[in-house]
Amino acid sequence: MMLEKCSFCKKGECIKPVKVEKKTGKAAAKIRIEADGSYFQISQDGGAQKLEKAKITLNDCLACSGCITSAESVLITQQSHEELYKMLTFNKMLCCLGVHYVFDTTFSRNFSLLESQREFVKRFRKRSEDKKALPMLASACPGWICYAEKTHGSFIIPYISTAKSPQQVMGSLIKGHFAEQQHLTPDQIYHVTVMPCYDKKLEASRPDFFNQEYQTRDVDCVITTGEVLRLLEQEGISLSDVGPAPLDTMFSSITEEELTSHSGGGSGGYLEHVYKYAAKELFGIQVDTIQYKPLKNKDFQEVTLEKDGVVLLQFALAYGFRNIQNLVQKLKRGKSPYHYVEVMACPSGCLNGGGQIKIEGESSKDWLQQVEKLYESLKTEIPEENQTVNELYEHWLGGMDSEKAGKALHTEYHAVEKTSTGFNIKW
Repeated sequence: MMLEKCSFCKKGECIKPVKVEKKTGKAAAKIRIEADGSYFQISQDGGAQKLEKAKITLNDCLACSGCITSAESVLITQQSHEELYKMLTFNKMLCCLGVHYVFDTTFSRNFSLLESQREFVKRFRKRSEDKKALPMLASACPGWICYAEKTHGSFIIPYISTAKSPQQVMGSLIKGHFAEQQHLTPDQIYHVTVMPCYDKKLEASRPDFFNQEYQTRDVDCVITTGEVLRLLEQEGISLSDVGPAPLDTMFSSITEEELTSHSGGGSGGYLEHVYKYAAKELFGIQVDTIQYKPLKNKDFQEVTLEKDGVVLLQFALAYGFRNIQNLVQKLKRGKSPYHYVEVMACPSGCLNGGGQIKIEGESSKDWLQQVEKLYESLKTEIPEENQTVNELYEHWLGGMDSEKAGKALHTEYHAVEKTSTGFNIKW
């Protein structure tokens, strides 16, 4: 095996295998690497033969999250636009590729943000008795979670927030509350999410999100925005010709037919919401605007709360595996100054996810700026002020601190035992 930078995620931040054939019973083959990255096998007589690169598919690489197991590979193949197409056809729901209900995961993100806020305050207050209470690391990015479990295991897991991601909170809502309202069992609902990230497929396949009683996942299928486009093209439909349609309002606090978001950036705004809540809850300080301090680049920034020259809170956002690696190494050396870190695997965050639609002939930087501008133009929600969320806490979950709320909105992580792969990948 030889190693090269991954071409699948287009970010060049992970290392993937390139297969080099060797003939048994003969001297080891010599390999020449050209400037353009081509590989040539040099024979004993001096001849050169260009080698084919091993094809990296979704079964081998999940947007920089590292190697997946064969069992995970089987689960991932069950989640694609082709599988969704089969399901729609089988259930005769193919008219305009329609589904019965459409909800916005901005709603479920309210729960994720609220739970993250409260979890951080609890951890901060017990930091003196629990050395691994802080820093609390965001848990909404499955690429980061996969890397953490498989690469740093039991060391890093205690630091990670237990709050479920918006996707999996929505899974709990759909297969729990919504199923009850519709007088259905969880296995009678086929729940699909559209995400900017291939790793969300792996997240949905976690055993933690599988209902043993009804033998069903909380999220049955995840397709990326790019796969949605391919699904439309498969039906001869142009995305630009698809007219707007209103969302279903069961999981919404608004009556207007409009999309909403949360402040704090295109990765969910975890740092901003936790920071503002903690400042007020712990120190009685009202924070209206946040001043970010970029360090080496925009993918690693700091936010600090000070009073009378004393640092009260120090937060950071770390996007991309280079910054994540640096963060983990600081933690291992006991040199991390942070109380909370918003961690995302993709450089520039979720809006730059590996599953996003790409426009030919336009630079990725310009395209990302347009996407960010559109996202920032949306009306923002304040989780604490969402009346529907408050009602669900009370009537569905039985209160914020109930056992039911804990099961529906939180999860666990597991150290994955390392296996021998024939080569070592160092992040």
